[in-house]
Amino acid sequence: MASPAHTQPHVVRGDRKRVVVLGGGFGGLAAVRAMTKLDADVVLVDRHAYNTFQPLLYQVATAGLNPGDITYFLRSRRAHQKNLQFVKGDVRRVDPVARRVDLDKGLSLDYDYLVVATGVTTNYFGVPGAEEHALALYTRAQALAVRDKMFTDLERAVRQQQPHDLRVLVVGGGATGVEMAGSLAELRNNSARTLYPELDIDRMHITLVEMAPQLLTPFPRRSQRYARRALEKRGVQLRLSTMVKEVRPDGVVVDDGEFIHAGLVIWASGIKVPETISEWGLPQGKGGRIDVGPDLRVKGFDDVFAVGDIAVSPEALAQLAQPALQGGKHAGKQIGRLLEGKPTEEFHYFDEGILATIGRSSAVAKIPYLPPINGFLAWLIWLFVHIMYLLGNRNRIATIVNLSVRYLSWSRSHNAIVGEVETPSLPGADQPALDADAPSEERAVAG
Repeated sequence: MASPAHTQPHVVRGDRKRVVVLGGGFGGLAAVRAMTKLDADVVLVDRHAYNTFQPLLYQVATAGLNPGDITYFLRSRRAHQKNLQFVKGDVRRVDPVARRVDLDKGLSLDYDYLVVATGVTTNYFGVPGAEEHALALYTRAQALAVRDKMFTDLERAVRQQQPHDLRVLVVGGGATGVEMAGSLAELRNNSARTLYPELDIDRMHITLVEMAPQLLTPFPRRSQRYARRALEKRGVQLRLSTMVKEVRPDGVVVDDGEFIHAGLVIWASGIKVPETISEWGLPQGKGGRIDVGPDLRVKGFDDVFAVGDIAVSPEALAQLAQPALQGGKHAGKQIGRLLEGKPTEEFHYFDEGILATIGRSSAVAKIPYLPPINGFLAWLIWLFVHIMYLLGNRNRIATIVNLSVRYLSWSRSHNAIVGEVETPSLPGADQPALDADAPSEERAVAG
């Protein structure tokens, strides 16, 4: 059989050097932008036509933002960067020896330099039923699935006169889990009584399950205690030091054998490297991440860089947005140096801190050289940072408007941003109630 190099059509290239960037996330776009003035052709590859600002996905899932508010059309970068070409495709194989990337639909790209910034995926830690029955919160499609299922379940409860308590269970006490649980609680506490007068909000429960004895492990203890109190004040039921052992269509089984009923299970616990990375011929380190040297070049391949969550470097870095942004920018600059015949420089990460919000006027901030910041000031910092890091002025303006509505006037307007909501059946019709106590295969997530 002929090799892919002979059977797959190549994207036509010019006479200049070509740099291929895999992934249009934080790291990939930062690398692309760092090569704006490079005398080379830059090709950005992503399976989606848009970049998603993942830190605000939970706002989409809880009807506070439109999905378009946090997505950026990748081809729009072309308006600021004439040496850029975008190719939509899913990476199937990387051949670092032949300097070629094979995509789906029979397309192939050769390169002189490669930046791998493909990111990671949800980690279910081998928990039975988790992938089938829980909803993750890592992509735009997943956030919309959470939102639409939540409102569909509420409409069904109205139609069927709320025969049972309603429960949403969030797995994971990191920033995503805490932000999701807090946002759900505010939606219930501030709007449910107005939007769903037929329902008893005292029978609507939000539970957060975390295997560690505390929330927000990377934060100082003071911030952890603040987050716990803030969630409990909002009526979130916390189950700390508790591990999920199985996810079922109607709830979860925890480590002591207890079954917790839930109509919606949201998985906000962990990320992992996609299994296909092992087939790319690149060295892998801890957790299967691509092993890179001090300059972020992949070990053994001087023309390949890896940045962001997909890479593991000598300097231990958290799998967050800032390391990806700084790493991508560094990789782009080093390619420029190599094209000029200069040696590469080592990458040094500058820690700008971490943030997490619990809800309106409530957040925690860990900033280097400052004491822990909790409460309203931390929330203002969180708001400013997230808006500033959005791509495009349209997104920033739309997000400011929609978050202002959510936090300043939602108690009066209650105008949730929803999509298609399924029309429910009457009790005893073709479908059982989607409630907390009656098992139903309908809880399983369709892809």
